[in-house]
Amino acid sequence: MSGPFSDVERSLFTAKEVLSEDYQPDQILERDEEIDEYRHALEDVLFGRTPQNIMLYGRAGLGKTAVTTYMMEALQIEAEERPDADDLFVHELNCNGKTVYSVVRALVNELLPETASDFPKRGLSTADAFEELYAQLDRQGGTHLIVFDEIDHLGDADTLLYELPRARSIGHITESKIGVIGISNNYRFRQGLSPKVKDTLMEAEISFSPYDASELRTILANRADHAFADGACDDSAVARAAAIAAKDRGNARQAIDLLRVGGEVAKKQEADSVDDSHIVAAQELVQRGRLRNRIRDQTQHAQLLLETLAYLEQQEETLARSKTIKTRYERVADSHAVEPLTTLKSIQNHLSDLHMLGFLHRTDRNRGESGGRYYEYGLDLDPEIVLDIRAEIEAERAP
Repeated sequence: MSGPFSDVERSLFTAKEVLSEDYQPDQILERDEEIDEYRHALEDVLFGRTPQNIMLYGRAGLGKTAVTTYMMEALQIEAEERPDADDLFVHELNCNGKTVYSVVRALVNELLPETASDFPKRGLSTADAFEELYAQLDRQGGTHLIVFDEIDHLGDADTLLYELPRARSIGHITESKIGVIGISNNYRFRQGLSPKVKDTLMEAEISFSPYDASELRTILANRADHAFADGACDDSAVARAAAIAAKDRGNARQAIDLLRVGGEVAKKQEADSVDDSHIVAAQELVQRGRLRNRIRDQTQHAQLLLETLAYLEQQEETLARSKTIKTRYERVADSHAVEPLTTLKSIQNHLSDLHMLGFLHRTDRNRGESGGRYYEYGLDLDPEIVLDIRAEIEAERAP
């Protein structure tokens, strides 16, 4: 008896996982300059010296996390062969939705002996968590590189970036060394740090610029060779996916998604190969999916502001000043039982970040001495899609 899956074959795709977001390639293409900067910043580890702190900047999908994973793996292999290098430990944490306490607690639990109980979720202070972290670092010894992905999403990054880089110099640790690696999608993240943190961090900065069409084509051609059966992906599909992604945001993740979804479209149509028409058909599906992920990646208050702008857009009340947006945002926050941000400045900072990330468009108004200078904001997205995505996110959060 045949079932609903009995006629499913492995046509077109041979290794579809190569086109997934969590796939880590053995070779990083079109990031030679960034890898070289990274190598220079990390080389002290090979000689037993305290690592340099590093900050990586660039929009999502530009290879920051993939390059970091590649460099950490390569450094660990090399350190094992170097007589001057200490034992090297790499800790990777994503800061999205986390507090400083929960981040430090996660590090402590990673370092604790297997027989020890986990560090408490509540009941102790952040200072207690740091004290235990330092004790566990010295117990283990060696060099510790701590990677904080999406560090710009951490509410009090100042505390983390002030404590860890100076831990050895002020005697909190004596038997171990720490290097901090921060990954941020926000180019303005460093500007928001306090002067004392900037002085303490003294980090190497590595900026990841958007890929151009030629670079994306190289990356996609390599992925297509591994993901599809021989002859199952036309060069026209690779070229179209690269061109669309380059024109949009220069995002490799988007380009790879276009190729994967284009393959799925071709398979549904029972085509012999993926061509540029399948990529065009995949474009709207990918854009909606990527927008869902981009909105999901924002802080809760940034999401609430996007929802607010979507309502204002629907009611044709944009462009709107930050004061107007704040009033409406407070109602939206209240409808979700969320304590709203209280200051206009905090709202303006979030609006500025959302504008920089391409969610909003902004107009500079200058009314002279009587009206002053201010910004007005509008949503640069389809409000219906934003509200649909927000409803999905809230439904997932519901108990």
